[in-house]
Amino acid sequence: MTTPAVTHLTGRADPAERTVVLAFGTRPEATKMAPVYRALQATPGLRPLILSTGQQRQMLDAALNVFSLTPDRDLNVMTDRQTLADLTARIVPQAGRTLREMGADMVLVHGDTSTSFCVALSAFYEGIPVGHVEAGLRSGDLREPFPEEANRRLTGVLSTLDFAPTPGSRENLRREGKGDHGLFVTGQTAVDAVREVAGRVPLRSEWQARVDAGQPLVTVTMHRRENQPMMREMAQALARVARAHPDHHFIYPVHLSPAVQEAVRPALGHLPNFELTEPLDYSDMAPLMAASRLLATDSGGLQEEGAALGVPVAVLRNVTERPEGVEAGVLKLAGNDPAQLEAVLNDLLDSEPTLAAMRAARNPYGDGQAARRIAQAVAWHFGLQDRPADWE
Repeated sequence: MTTPAVTHLTGRADPAERTVVLAFGTRPEATKMAPVYRALQATPGLRPLILSTGQQRQMLDAALNVFSLTPDRDLNVMTDRQTLADLTARIVPQAGRTLREMGADMVLVHGDTSTSFCVALSAFYEGIPVGHVEAGLRSGDLREPFPEEANRRLTGVLSTLDFAPTPGSRENLRREGKGDHGLFVTGQTAVDAVREVAGRVPLRSEWQARVDAGQPLVTVTMHRRENQPMMREMAQALARVARAHPDHHFIYPVHLSPAVQEAVRPALGHLPNFELTEPLDYSDMAPLMAASRLLATDSGGLQEEGAALGVPVAVLRNVTERPEGVEAGVLKLAGNDPAQLEAVLNDLLDSEPTLAAMRAARNPYGDGQAARRIAQAVAWHFGLQDRPADWE
C-alpha cells in the first residue's frame, strides 16, 4: 500500500481537532477496530487515522477491504518466519517515529497482539496516551495463549483509557490496580462488526446449496502457537470426527503459517467432507459462521462472534480469557488434548438438544454499541463530551 506524505498527516483543517491513531496489524484487529474508526469519524472534534504494522499482510488487507478502509501509514514489518523478538525490534522504533509524524494526540490499540503491545510501548515512550480496546481479558496463564496473555497484560500497564468489553473484564483490571477514572465497560466491538457484515453479505453459493440440501456446516479454525506442538494430532482427531459425521460438511480456512499448513493438510486434505480453504475474507467468514451448526476454534475473536450470532462454539484450548461465554453456556471448552477434543466434538454434534440450548444462551459480549461508547469516552477524555454510561 502507498504511504501518504507526512504533510498530509500533520496538516489539520481544524487545529482544535484531536488526532486519534488506531494502530493494528492483523485481521482480527482490523475487523474489531473498523467500527471504532467509523464511530470516531462521526464524533465532532476527533480526527481518526490508521497506522498499520502489516503484521499479517495478506489477511489484514482483505479485512480492510471489507470495511473500505485504507491505512494512512503502513510499517510493513512482516517477514517470512520471523520471530517475536524480530517483530518487536522492527515495530517499536518505527512506530514511535511514525506516531510523531502523524501528530498523534492519542493511540488506540486492540486486544493482545504483538502489534498492540509494541505500539503501546512506543506511544508510552513518546508521551502519547494509549487507549486499550478489549482490555481486561485474562486467562490467568502466561503460556496460554502465548504470547497473547503477556501482550494484553503489558499493554494494560501502559494504557490511560481501558475499554473493557464486559463487567468481568473490568473486575480483572480493578484487581490489578486500575482505577475507575479511565475504565469503561463498552461491550465487544466484534459484536458490532460481525452483526453488520453477516447481515449484509450472503453466504457463498456453494455453501448455501449445501445448507438448502439439509447438510449442516461446521466451521473450524486452529492456528495458535501453544497448539502447534500437538496440532498434527489435533488435526487427526478432527479427521476422526469428520468420518464419524459424514452428513456434515466441515470448512477449515487454514492459516497461512507454514507450521499450521504442514500440520493439518496431511491429516485433513483427503477427506471428502472436509474442505480446506485459503484464509477467508471477513465478508465470507461472517456469513459462514452465521450459517454453521457449530464453530470449533482456538481463536479468541470467534468465541465472541459465535456468541453474537447465536452459534455454539467448541473452544480448542485448555483455558479461555472469555469465561463469560462458558458461564452463559454458549461456549464449551474442548481442550487441546486430541482424545478429549474428539469426544467433546462428537458429543456436541450428536446432541441437538445440547446445541439448541447453546444457541438459546444469552450473548454476554455486548449489544452492538461498543464502538459508539468508545468514541464517546475518547471525546470525554479530551473534554468534548460527557462520560458514557457503562454497558452492563
